[in-house]
Amino acid sequence: MKIGFIGLGNMGAPMAANLIKAGHEVTGFDVAGVTVEGAAKAGSAADAASGQDAVITMLPNGEILRSVYAEIVPAGAKGSVFIDCSTVDVDSAKAAHELAAARGLLSVDAPVSGGVGGAAAGTLTFMAGGSDEAFGRAAPLFEIMGQKAVHCGAAGAGQSAKICNNMLLGISMIGTCEAFALAEKLGLSAQGLFDVVSTSSGSCWSVNTYCPVPGVGPQSPADNGYKPGFAAELMLKDLKLSQQAAGSVSAQTPMGARATELYDAFVSGDGKGRDFSAMIEKLK
Repeated sequence: MKIGFIGLGNMGAPMAANLIKAGHEVTGFDVAGVTVEGAAKAGSAADAASGQDAVITMLPNGEILRSVYAEIVPAGAKGSVFIDCSTVDVDSAKAAHELAAARGLLSVDAPVSGGVGGAAAGTLTFMAGGSDEAFGRAAPLFEIMGQKAVHCGAAGAGQSAKICNNMLLGISMIGTCEAFALAEKLGLSAQGLFDVVSTSSGSCWSVNTYCPVPGVGPQSPADNGYKPGFAAELMLKDLKLSQQAAGSVSAQTPMGARATELYDAFVSGDGKGRDFSAMIEKLK
C-alpha cells in the first residue's frame, strides 16, 4: 500500500517505521525536516498526500490539524482513506472529517494510547471514529502499528474516547501519587503499599503498570529520573481538552477540573519536561 505520513515526531516516526518494516511504501513529511529510514521524503504535506492509498497524520493540536487538512485533502486520491492519529479537540476532528467528506474521501479520527514505547514496539491502542467503511480500510494499518483498535463510533468518537480515557488517567495518577506520599509520611514502605493496592480495590493502571515510585512494580519513568514516557505538559493538554469538551456539553467533571488545575500548577513550576507521574514529588 502507498502511504503518506505527515508528522514524523516522537510518535509519528516509529509508527511510520513499522509500516515500512511491514512492506508498505511510505512517503513522509515533517515541517522540522525529520526523515525516517526507508521512507521517501516529500517537499510538502500536499506532496506527501498526493496519489496515496492512505494518508496518516500525527500533529500537535487542532489548529494545525485543520490547516494541514485544508492543504492535503485537495491533493487526496480518489478512494484513499485519511487517518488522523493526533490528539485534538473533538470539534477539530469533526472539521477534518467534513473536509474529507466534501472531497469524497474516507476519514478516521484515531488518537492513540501507549506512548513512545508503544509506537516503537507496535503495541499502540487506537480509538477510532468514522464510518464502518473507513474503519475497515484503516484496520490493517492499525494492526501493524498497534495491538488493538476500537471502533468507538461516528466522526469524532475516537477523540471523545481518548479525552475521557486521559481525564480518568490524570485523575487516577494524582490519587496514586497522593496515596504513596501519604504512605511514606505514615512510615509505610512503598513496596508494602504496592503489594496491597496492586491486588486490592485500589488497583489501577497508575499503580500496577506505571507506579510513580522508583524500584516498585514494573519498570516505569520513576526508575529513570522521571524522564517522560508521557510528559506532564501532554497530560495537561489532554486534561484541558477534556474540560473544553465538558463545557461544550454542560457535563459536570469536578475531579477533571481539579486535576487540570493541579497539572497546570505542576507544569508551570518544575514539572515541564518531566513525566506526568513526577507529580508525586510535588505532593511529598
